Amino acid sequence: MKKVIAPVKGTREFYPEQMALRNFIYEKVRSASEAFGYQEWDAPFIESIELYAAKSGEELVKKQSFTFQDRGGDLVTLRPELTPSLARMVAARQGELTFPLRWWSFGPFWRYEQPQKGRTREFFQWNVDMLGVNSPEADAELIAVGVTFLRSVGLSPKQALVYVNNRRLMDSEFDALGIAPEKRLDVSTLVDRRAKMEPASWEAYALELGITSSQLEGLKALLGNYDLWKKNDELIRLFAALEALGVREYVTFDPNIMRGLLYYTGTVFEAFETSGSLRRAVFGGGRYDNLLADVGGQSLSGVGFAMGDVVIGIILQELGLAPAFEPSPAQVLVTVFDEKLWLESYKLGAKLRNAGLNVMVFPEPVKLPKQFKFADKMKMKVVVTIGPEEAEKGMAAVKNLSNGEQVIVRCEAVADIIQNIL
Repeated sequence: MKKVIAPVKGTREFYPEQMALRNFIYEKVRSASEAFGYQEWDAPFIESIELYAAKSGEELVKKQSFTFQDRGGDLVTLRPELTPSLARMVAARQGELTFPLRWWSFGPFWRYEQPQKGRTREFFQWNVDMLGVNSPEADAELIAVGVTFLRSVGLSPKQALVYVNNRRLMDSEFDALGIAPEKRLDVSTLVDRRAKMEPASWEAYALELGITSSQLEGLKALLGNYDLWKKNDELIRLFAALEALGVREYVTFDPNIMRGLLYYTGTVFEAFETSGSLRRAVFGGGRYDNLLADVGGQSLSGVGFAMGDVVIGIILQELGLAPAFEPSPAQVLVTVFDEKLWLESYKLGAKLRNAGLNVMVFPEPVKLPKQFKFADKMKMKVVVTIGPEEAEKGMAAVKNLSNGEQVIVRCEAVADIIQNIL
């Protein structure tokens, strides 16, 4: 046998079943975004590597990007994230756009990572951003958009939660512990790794970073203080807004959330599924105050988050929340009785489509039992047949596959009969 060429490692093949789930997620993110008035947009799938060198971390540029030289000699990459493109596009028309800006997007991205459950090299990502407003209430709205999605796919607060922290609050607490500003990035990384390491290893790592024993004890107490948010005016306002938005039950404070070390400046948040096998973030984001500076724009505050489709897709399938797969968008099959009546079936199919129905006409005049078997496998609800006797009288046989009942009616009445069945 001839060898079948395998897909590129880390990429995904979307057979109809997988495509149906992807489209389901897309429709839910669209609905959640538009419910709050966000506009859909997108950016190029291929970008200059310089864009990410200006805005993203070194690891993303040198290790995670699919980078190549085009035929003109320019170094380009398949986009690994969207924020740099957002910054460039907003900066290019900053004087023309109407702020506050509410934008959302759902499209493909690529990162050169080690494929594993919940992580691929090619994925689709939902991005939501509000630009031109700097307030905890704006942060709360972004979280509410995310929670609206969680609700819409059937995830309850017992199955998914959004964990919130604030970078300014943590910096003030680091000040109180005497942790020097030049060590903040290291300490933030230390906090971020805590859940992934054994306690003894984590403490040893902290001491290696130059944290004193007393600072380490203070840091452990800090990370266990789940009432710490009450000391921060931004978080007090954030939780009040979340209450007003009707999503407070999905959100909780966690001092261990330390994401976006390079660019988040205030509120940070991550949503986790809490009842399945992955225990990984569903979406995450936060407030950034320096979005446009590196790409030539004027200073502009923003808040946003991103959600990949891989993890949420697995969660929905594991929890039985993914919709049942429908083999065909057509619920009606028009059979072809024989070669002489082939075009009569095509004509009837066209009339039914003009009436607003999704209709499939069998593509060849094989035996009728085979056509009915096909309709059954495709889970169709109605089969319409024009035999010689029906054709002579301008009529058609309409069979309801759910109960086996069949009626013979004039062709002009077939659409109405089907509508009643569906």
